[in-house]
This record gives sequence, C-alpha cells and structure tokens, in this order.
Amino acid sequence: MTKTILVVDDQASVRTLVREYLAEQGFRVVTADNGQNALYAARQEKPDLILLDIMMPEMDGYEFIRAYRKESETPIVLLTAKLEESDKVLGLEVGADDYITKPFSMKELVARIRAVLRRAGQAPQPNQVLRAADIVLDRETHSVTVSDREVRLTPSEFDLLALLMASPGRVYTRLDLLEDLQGTSFEGVARTIDVHVRNLRTKIEADPGHPRYIETVFGVGYRFVGK
Repeated sequence: MTKTILVVDDQASVRTLVREYLAEQGFRVVTADNGQNALYAARQEKPDLILLDIMMPEMDGYEFIRAYRKESETPIVLLTAKLEESDKVLGLEVGADDYITKPFSMKELVARIRAVLRRAGQAPQPNQVLRAADIVLDRETHSVTVSDREVRLTPSEFDLLALLMASPGRVYTRLDLLEDLQGTSFEGVARTIDVHVRNLRTKIEADPGHPRYIETVFGVGYRFVGK
C-alpha cells in the first residue's frame, strides 16, 4: 500500500526537490508551506509520516507539533538547518520521533523515512501483549494503559517502552536503545534516548522525578523495573 508523506517547508525549492524524489521512490506526497497549512493538510490527507521544517512563518514546527500531537501520533521527522543539539532536543521533547539536519542526502532521507515507517507499522511480534507492574502494552493495537488509564505514546516512545518491558531488569545502554529505535545510528546522539525516556516518564509515571518503572543506571543506561 502506498504511503503518504506530508512535506512541510516554507522553501518552495525544498518542497519540490523532496516531493519529486519521494514520488520517484513510490511515495504519495503532499506539501504545505507553513504550520497552519500543514495542520489542515494533515487532517485532510491523514499522512503516514510528516517531514517537518522547524523555522517557518505563521506557525513554526514546534507549534505545529504541540497542536497536532493533541489529535494524532503520526510519526514526525524534523527537517532542520539548526545545528545546536538543544534545538533538536526541544523538537523531540514536544513530540517529534526523529530529525535530520540540512543539508542532507536524499538517500539518507529515504532511509530515515523507511526506518521510522517500519517502526510505526511493524507486524505484531509473538508476545503481542506485555504486562509488567500495572502497565499493559499491546503491540497489535498499539495501545498502552497504566493502572487502567490509557496513555498515548508516539511510535518512538511506544517502541522504547516495549523494548524495556520485554526484558525487565536488563540494563540497556543509550547506544543499544538508539540503534534499536533507528535501525542505524545515522546522526543520532545518545541524548535522543534521554529525551524519549523523559517524555515516557512524564506520561507513565505518577512522579516523573522519582520514577517507579524506568530506572536510570548511572553511567550506563536504563532498565525497566517491574515492581
């Protein structure tokens, strides 16, 4: 089934270049030139993935994510010319799944898109339902409940929680988790995992400052504690 990609960038040359290349790769592509128009397009077209520029007029990428995450968990990959790690971290914190820095090669962009789509639409695994403590994660329905309360997670957050819950007590390094989420390191940094973990704790922990489920192993990484 053809996947639909929404490309959001205020530069017409970028939209045209990305649209034409992705179309050649078999994707259906729709475009928008700012965050406001992107919201309308996303609601109408129901894309499978959104490529989103950060710096745009009308509504920037950060504002778009904050608004769109209230209604959808569609994977979002940031297209950013910003080189500061803090800018990328902010994008992840507000709900993006991944990022790629301009200028980028089209081959890398397609590889990143396919990796994120694969995570979002991967076939259910043998252990479809994971239960630990009072958390229930269902891979088939892509749902998570904590104490019978439904929690909405982005694809990256969901995959991270599933990986940790599948092996309670096992310590994963940040690089282990990054490789599992991205399939390849690309330009990813270990800090990406810290942001996803922080977002996860905000959603599943009663007190994120004193986590019950996801424990930090200082100097190493993280593990799930199924108490």
